Amino acid sequence: MAKKENKFFSEVKNQVITGVSLVIAAGFGLIVTNMEAWFSPEKPEEIVVTEQSPINPAPIIINMPKDTVVKVIEKKVKPKKEEEITW
Repeated sequence: MAKKENKFFSEVKNQVITGVSLVIAAGFGLIVTNMEAWFSPEKPEEIVVTEQSPINPAPIIINMPKDTVVKVIEKKVKPKKEEEITW
């Protein structure tokens, strides 16, 4: 019976060691990824000033020959009779 208890506690001990080592590995991973941001010199921000002039659209000129005749066609439409709906 003593062997089973020792086996149980050795498994728990191994799991705790594994968990702690995973936490340490993750911490070192975070340190390595952020190391450049921590130790790199800061670059001064470049300020860019741009002036925008108002954009005037070019006028649209349509040249039509003077000989063009425009025909207007009128169509007479009869008003619809409103019919009563019967169900």
